[in-house]
Amino acid sequence: MTFSGFTAKDFEVFEVPGLEPRMEVLVQQLRPKLETIGEELAPFLTELCGEPMYVHVAKHARRKVNPPIDTWVAWAASKRGYKALPHFEVGMFASHIFIIFAVIYESPNKTTFAQALEANLSDVRSSIPGHFYWSMDHMAPEGTEQQQMDMKEFQTIINKLQQVKKAEIMCGLRIDRNDPLASDGAALLQTIRATFEHLLPLYRMAFPKE
Repeated sequence: MTFSGFTAKDFEVFEVPGLEPRMEVLVQQLRPKLETIGEELAPFLTELCGEPMYVHVAKHARRKVNPPIDTWVAWAASKRGYKALPHFEVGMFASHIFIIFAVIYESPNKTTFAQALEANLSDVRSSIPGHFYWSMDHMAPEGTEQQQMDMKEFQTIINKLQQVKKAEIMCGLRIDRNDPLASDGAALLQTIRATFEHLLPLYRMAFPKE
């Protein structure tokens, strides 16, 4: 399967009412595209990170009542799972596509990343594009563009990652559903690759130095 981008119909999956009906459409319509993205970019990320990166497509298996408001494919350095590890994701809400680096609440690497972020904050702020966004809630579509953040906001992130057990952090790019890029498969894949290259230093910061 060649990835052809996301259409308006793809984003409308998140308007289907009810858990089972939405999951049925999501599995039929979105999962094949996410699987294609995953397999297409796994070799690139493996080379970029210097270690095997494995594909994990969201299954939403824990949901019993509420239908998913987003879905995604993730890459991590383990075949068994990704949630406990720093990882990369591409996914979508009803409003946009997201391309991110993430350390979510299940990962013990939060403290390592917080310490590295604090030590290298000046370099991070100068190397990450200003229109990339930061978020501390992977379930929320909102986030704050880096160019709108000051040092105090970054310190809040650092403190929460160190002190709050369920804290998490994401950074990356959002592409509006109406942006022509969303429906251009080849151009979107290239944008994903470029975004991951920008985010690689954050990924490396999330692991203890050997």
